[in-house]
Amino acid sequence: MKKIITVAAALLAVVSLQAQPQVIAHRGYHAKQGAARNTLAALENAQQLGVYGSECDVNLTSDGELVVIHGPWLGEKNAPDRLNVQKSDLATLRSKKLENGEVVPTLDEYLDQTAKDSNCKLIIEIKDHDTPQIETKVVKMVLDAVKRHKLQDRVEYIAFREHVCNELIRLAPAGTKVAYLNGTLKPKYLHAAGYTGLDYKLDVLKKNPKWIDEAHKLGLTVNVWTVNKTEDLKWVIDHNVDYITTDNPVEALSLIGR
Repeated sequence: MKKIITVAAALLAVVSLQAQPQVIAHRGYHAKQGAARNTLAALENAQQLGVYGSECDVNLTSDGELVVIHGPWLGEKNAPDRLNVQKSDLATLRSKKLENGEVVPTLDEYLDQTAKDSNCKLIIEIKDHDTPQIETKVVKMVLDAVKRHKLQDRVEYIAFREHVCNELIRLAPAGTKVAYLNGTLKPKYLHAAGYTGLDYKLDVLKKNPKWIDEAHKLGLTVNVWTVNKTEDLKWVIDHNVDYITTDNPVEALSLIGR
């Protein structure tokens, strides 16, 4: 009997651990000294921290290069040398140093670093571009790059544009995780359209907490961004989301108990 109880307790512990949310470092673990948002250092820090994934933003430059930067601007507001990321070429963007001394990384460089850790997923947000045609081009280029680096099982995708998500669903390998960011579509619609999850702002889910259960019943995952305050982290943990995107991954891991 004692052995049965011990085994049952162990199984319950495993189930409990599996039910806890996973942590995604927003633009990498950039809060650590020596890093900055969307830099190679931030990605490496996230890998070393042991989070589920590291999120990054991808834009297409004017000369057809994929770069990892939030955009749409590089440089301080009102600065005379401020650059529009999508209207600038790669060389010009890389002529400006980032906060930690790095230059804007290319997606290929980011994927090279991703390949160094098999446990940390890369969550790629494809940013809005000027036309649907350009966005389709970017989707194809990103998918080709991920395939070239043999990381198709290690990369997940998010986007604000429904067109981008639909193109990812259409063109990516079956089973690829694609989640919508904009917060305007109900779980039932996302499921019917072939999405694997929703990735909504905290305010959206607080206004529509029932969407969490609805999504789970449909087999969709639920991510929430960008959750940094202790009380908000506790709220999303209590409401059984699957993933938490945060600028504060250390506290998120601590509250979850990892």
